Amino acid sequence: MKKVKILTIILLVVLITMIGAFGIYFKVQNRMENKLKEYAYSMDLNGGRNVRLKVNTESKDVIKDSEGKEVETDEELTDEQLAEKGYTKESVPNNSQDVLNLDNYEKAKKIIEDRLKEQNVEEYEVALNDETGEITVQIPENSNTDSIVSNLNTVGKFEILDSETKEVLMDNNDIKKAQVMYGAGSSTSSGTSVYLSIQFTKDGAKKLEEISTNYAKKDDTDTNTTSGENTTTENTTNTQTEENTTNSTENTTNTTEDTSATSEEETTQKQITMKIDDEEIMTTSFDEPIRTGTLQLTVGSNSTDADTLQGYMKSASSMASILTCGNMPVQYDIEQNEYILSDIGTEFLQYIKLAIIILMAIGIIILVIKYRANGLLAGLTMAGFAGLYTILLKYTNVTLSLQGIAGIIISLVLNYILINMLLSKIKNGEGKTEKEKVNKAITDSYKEFFIKIIPICIIAVVFALINWMPISSFGMTMFWGIVLIAVYDFVITSSILKIKADK
Repeated sequence: MKKVKILTIILLVVLITMIGAFGIYFKVQNRMENKLKEYAYSMDLNGGRNVRLKVNTESKDVIKDSEGKEVETDEELTDEQLAEKGYTKESVPNNSQDVLNLDNYEKAKKIIEDRLKEQNVEEYEVALNDETGEITVQIPENSNTDSIVSNLNTVGKFEILDSETKEVLMDNNDIKKAQVMYGAGSSTSSGTSVYLSIQFTKDGAKKLEEISTNYAKKDDTDTNTTSGENTTTENTTNTQTEENTTNSTENTTNTTEDTSATSEEETTQKQITMKIDDEEIMTTSFDEPIRTGTLQLTVGSNSTDADTLQGYMKSASSMASILTCGNMPVQYDIEQNEYILSDIGTEFLQYIKLAIIILMAIGIIILVIKYRANGLLAGLTMAGFAGLYTILLKYTNVTLSLQGIAGIIISLVLNYILINMLLSKIKNGEGKTEKEKVNKAITDSYKEFFIKIIPICIIAVVFALINWMPISSFGMTMFWGIVLIAVYDFVITSSILKIKADK
């Protein structure tokens, strides 16, 4: 029975080691795909995206009526048609001379930084040319990079207007915060829905309540509109967004006429139009007043597909960061968008990995020479520790930098020190039986080891909380390394040595 238990633990350790080193592969569409999550690398290891934003110098045509008010029209009007209506066409720059100043350039830079923080970009560099207003952004290269870059130059002007008069009822100043939520779809459909929840300021909440009251559907109509959120129901409007863009396709509510109505008189329903950067998101009205100060929009449609939901989440996250951080005072164009290779390169990482494997092999050989069977068993668990450590770092969203790799090496060394201390106490310890010697050695080793590394534990926690990628990466790898040492060696290493000592 003792041999079976030891063999079971050894097989488990070998399995963990193999998974950590090579991954888990499944067949997907005639190819083998590794289902194990990849590391998140910092820019110093994996390179990054370099984006240069240039101040927009283009102009747009604006149509105005005889009173000088801007007129919105979807059709192209000829000069004769403009004259007949009493309209005039003017060419207006996207950025007037009034906004092209250092103060607005700095505001734009701050908004970009805030957007990156909102989208959980841990490492970035944003630089401003004070004279030209040009902004340079560097961010890590990963699966979210394209989505983030596509929204860097979005102005983010938010408006709720009267659909008929075009009067602006609410704007960015009324927004407190926007965030992404998700939950089960309606009772008539399956899957998960992604929501963009817009929370308004105190004054904005009052405006929203007033608007949702004035633009609520009438009792004598049978119009299917969005529902307002009060004490029991949430306001939900459907909007379809495309991944990696903030422009949403127009979504109008479906209206169904009551064919059974006997009256021929129709009631005109007042509606509002929601826009971002002058692009219409939706036209709708409300079922009832919204008194919670929160407007909830459905992004995409209900889905059970993980990739589809991830796309909706990215789109909603981009829009949430834009609405939360406010609109840019200056309109920019993306002048340059290129990937910059790391100076270190992937070969350097392979050399480090190989060096760690060689040093671990030497360490295991030393343990076997010094402690024989106990050294061999403990050495095998060391390999399992390294495999589980790599998996843990992948799924705890630790971003690896050069400093983070140093943290990994230190954690492996600390684990070796604890195991050597444990084996030494077993070999030289006192006790009536081998089992008693092992139990006492485990207790004494843990107590002595963790008392000695208290300063290292404090440094790891403090560094992990610092919002600077190199230091944070070092702190996080050290923190998870120490946690794993405490748990893994107590559960695996100590257990296999206890089983061996049990007669």
